[in-house]
Amino acid sequence: MEMAYTIFIFLFGLVFGSFYNVVGLRVPQKESIVHPPSHCPKCQRRLTALDLVPVLSYVLLGGKCRGCGNKISWVYPVIELMTGVLFAFAYWQLGWGIELIVALFFISLLIIIVVSDLAYMLIPDKVLVFFLPLLAIGRVLSPLTPWWDSLVGAVVGFGILYIIAVLSNGGMGGGDIKLFFLIGLVLGTIDTLLTLFLAAVIGMIVGITMLSKNKQGRKTPIPFGPSIALAAVIVYFYGDVLINWYLGFW
Repeated sequence: MEMAYTIFIFLFGLVFGSFYNVVGLRVPQKESIVHPPSHCPKCQRRLTALDLVPVLSYVLLGGKCRGCGNKISWVYPVIELMTGVLFAFAYWQLGWGIELIVALFFISLLIIIVVSDLAYMLIPDKVLVFFLPLLAIGRVLSPLTPWWDSLVGAVVGFGILYIIAVLSNGGMGGGDIKLFFLIGLVLGTIDTLLTLFLAAVIGMIVGITMLSKNKQGRKTPIPFGPSIALAAVIVYFYGDVLINWYLGFW
């Protein structure tokens, strides 16, 4: 039965991953997420149900529009698959309960900001505002220990990023700062600091790799949202393991 539930959550995540692609691409452009219906950006052909099956449609169509043959970005199926896998993993780790709902909301937020930041290097306030009450209520119903750690984590996450932005003269985006408020709310103080450290390491590795590959200057902007999202997911599930592993060296 557990396997059946896991598969169901995975498929559930695939569908929502497809929707999160739409949200992440349209909300920053101040476009409706329901109108117009999904369509090819080149030939404007409205996509049918057969074109919209998560991951499978991309594979069967060879990554191209059925109408004009325009290449479809690989980001779409990757986001769908990633959402499905993370939803299923969250269920596998947490089982049924309020904390699973918190995890699914948290993962959903992070997936959307990854799409948005990759496409526009922007984390929309509307997305953050939408998830803020959901995550806050989730933390009230499934509190950290101690319960006030969520509040301290939110303030610390926001405050540190704000100070970095001031000292770096705008080197840190406003969306990143606000995102860390929500991350602090979910993870608490210590895990928020760990997320910031891990995101910096991941961001540095990604930055060096991309700059070396593209042979661009050091001032070339690189979206930080995906690094934050990856770090936050790792810390959400394995923060205690990482901290205990580190303390084991002392």
